[in-house]
Amino acid sequence: MPAFDLPHDALQRYRPELAEPTDFDAFWQNTLKEAEGSDPVVSAYPVDTGLRLVETWDVTFRGFAGEPVRAWYTRPTGVPHPLPAVVEYAGYGRGRGLPHERITWAAAGFAHLLMDNRGQGGQYGCGGDTPDPHPSSPGGPGPATHGLHTPHDYHYRRLITDAVRAVAAVRALPGVDGTRVAAVGNSQGGGLALAVAGLVPDLAAVLVSAPLLCGIHRALDLAGAGPYDEIAAYLAVRRDAAEAALRTLSYMEGASFARRAHAPAHFGVGLRDTVCPPSGVYSAFNRYGELTGNTPRRRIRAYPFNGHEGGDAVHVREQLSWLRDMVGDAVGNVAGGVTGCAVGDAVGDVPRD
Repeated sequence: MPAFDLPHDALQRYRPELAEPTDFDAFWQNTLKEAEGSDPVVSAYPVDTGLRLVETWDVTFRGFAGEPVRAWYTRPTGVPHPLPAVVEYAGYGRGRGLPHERITWAAAGFAHLLMDNRGQGGQYGCGGDTPDPHPSSPGGPGPATHGLHTPHDYHYRRLITDAVRAVAAVRALPGVDGTRVAAVGNSQGGGLALAVAGLVPDLAAVLVSAPLLCGIHRALDLAGAGPYDEIAAYLAVRRDAAEAALRTLSYMEGASFARRAHAPAHFGVGLRDTVCPPSGVYSAFNRYGELTGNTPRRRIRAYPFNGHEGGDAVHVREQLSWLRDMVGDAVGNVAGGVTGCAVGDAVGDVPRD
């Protein structure tokens, strides 16, 4: 695919004006306050994945409006001490899948919570297990358009709240060092991780690649596939809904969340990405931490000849190295073949509903 966005040197300076609502902070404070309350973890019980070097638990935690959200919690087998944790958010249309699909972070020695996407899971992967019980109308067929006419009804208000509550959930699980929690995601997952960075001030780190919901207005003009294309297709039919839709999307803007972030950040971007255009990624990166008073450590890795896949496994290797620099060694020496550590038993003892 050809390069289509701004030249790289222009991207490095790109800081567009934001159409940020005056009540942006109040909107999210009130939304998150409504989701607070009782113990975030509803249940967590061990599952047999057939793997021996990691252990996995099927977790249900309370997300938006206290509604149940599913997740997989995985950690290295036989490690009795608390570990730094990675909360990972999946891409658009994907659910949490099967527990053995994503074990990189646990294999690297981190405790790992993979959050399910409510109302998604039907487009690729191995499915999801969390329904979205809220009405989708008015809106189009895809989650990116569900409730688009008002920010209070929008799908991403619920999904971002779930993502914040996932951090509270992992901190409530045994075997986690709650002072060393990182938010991680690619594409939609990157957008969620960036939102969490702006809403949870004490994260240890955030790693985002090709984040969705960044530079939304420009992305609607440039993107040729994916969620932005779904929104544009919906507005092509609902011509009188554009103003309301753009107002709703302004509450979900990744650059606005990035401005409020405190944690060190690692970004990745493919400069030929037609799903999440690079100008959107740079709009968030270049404003990252600007409202916190002490600009966090941040870096961005660009892949000039790649699209939405970005650096793929090469980038993951870099993320692993960077995260260890931020939070320290996860495990050290792990004794192979050990099963049933005391921490794991404690997680399994969390009651089920």
